[in-house]
Amino acid sequence: MAQASPPSFFDRTVGQLREVWRDLSLRAWPGGGNGFRPNLPDEDAARLRQRIAECVASRGGEVSARARAAEIGRAYLSLAPEGRHRFLSILAQDFAADRETVDEAILAYRQAKDTVELAAAEESLRDALAAPRVRLLKQLTTLPDGFKFLIDLRAELLDHLKDDPTLRGLDRDLQELFTSWFDIGLLTLERIGWDSPAALLEKLIAYEAVHEIRSWSDLKNRLDSDRRCFAIFHPSIPLEPLIFVEVALVNGLADDIHKLLDEGAPRAESAEADTAIFYSISNTQKGLRGISFGDFLIKKVVESLLRDMPNLKTFATLSPVPGFRRWLDTQLAAAPANDEPPRRRFGGANGDMSAAKLREALARPDWLQDAALAEAMEEPMRRWCARYLCQEKSGGKALDAVARFHLANGARLERINWLADRSPKGLKESYGLMVNYLYRLGDIEANHDAYVGQGQVVASPAIKALLKP
Repeated sequence: MAQASPPSFFDRTVGQLREVWRDLSLRAWPGGGNGFRPNLPDEDAARLRQRIAECVASRGGEVSARARAAEIGRAYLSLAPEGRHRFLSILAQDFAADRETVDEAILAYRQAKDTVELAAAEESLRDALAAPRVRLLKQLTTLPDGFKFLIDLRAELLDHLKDDPTLRGLDRDLQELFTSWFDIGLLTLERIGWDSPAALLEKLIAYEAVHEIRSWSDLKNRLDSDRRCFAIFHPSIPLEPLIFVEVALVNGLADDIHKLLDEGAPRAESAEADTAIFYSISNTQKGLRGISFGDFLIKKVVESLLRDMPNLKTFATLSPVPGFRRWLDTQLAAAPANDEPPRRRFGGANGDMSAAKLREALARPDWLQDAALAEAMEEPMRRWCARYLCQEKSGGKALDAVARFHLANGARLERINWLADRSPKGLKESYGLMVNYLYRLGDIEANHDAYVGQGQVVASPAIKALLKP
């Protein structure tokens, strides 16, 4: 059975949340529950400001504060996109730190005469810099599914951030809170199997961001005995994976994603496998952007695998190169028609595949079906990809997002695989190229330090050879 568009559990969750919060609001605070129109016109916006002000003032005790927070949360869920944007703007602009109060606190800090006055001034300044809206954000987490609500709220905020810089302060507040709330000490790693709750399996299908799960039988294959799937959870949202990884237990480095995902392939004996291939890692919560779970995930998964299968010797990925095609097309378009680089630089097997000729070959709609042409393209394509991954930087870090993730986690760029992903998505993103990143346990810390500290891409000798002129 093919999987259609995102399943309805998203809609069901929002509907259930609104009902739960409605009951909470009406039980604890009979004056609550007043509706807001979808686009939040001025009259409703004024009433919303009043409700938020009452909430952050914490008048009436914790029960009343929770009731007001529930009403405010319900109001957000009931709004149309335009109304939600206006809601976020009100929170960002009208409930930021008060500048006058901050200026007074700074003056008191500067005029402090001794350590006692200085300590008091520091505390006052800290309090002045804390935006009142943060109290509302914290109150929302006390509601059922309040954590997930705030994660989704920030996801929508991020969609507006580029065009509406006034939201940056609110985004920073949310990110700082999430950094504290989602500390690795609070997270747990769990293995997901075919016997896991159906609601969780449904979310795996919806959240898979690398290789689409096409059916329930496809999912079952990915959870078979020669496969593993692990996810990280937070105790406040126990059935909501924050990030998950799919692992294949094989012998040697995998170089073709189609073989790994083939439902008809014979099942391997996991006890005989010597290599764990991480072939799909999906961050599930857009609202947690900037909160990194990757390092924790990989280390915990390796520990778990070694506990169960000490025969495993190699831990590596088979990863996409999502930005490669866009970058390469730009490079090739700029190459002159008479460009004939040396064979050792970007040459093919016969040394005759210049940038101009490669551009011409890739423009042919049938290049993939022409076996001889595809074979001639392999070496130059791998050389271009090595240059992209190792030399192209943004802010001192690798230009490719997947490369940044694995290099920052201490992996080594091990091998570039030609036509490893011939799916429409793979061809659209990278002309079918995929990469093995190797996690050699004794080198992870040094590799991490080299990349994070110096921007150095640690690469295998095979990759370095592709970069030689």
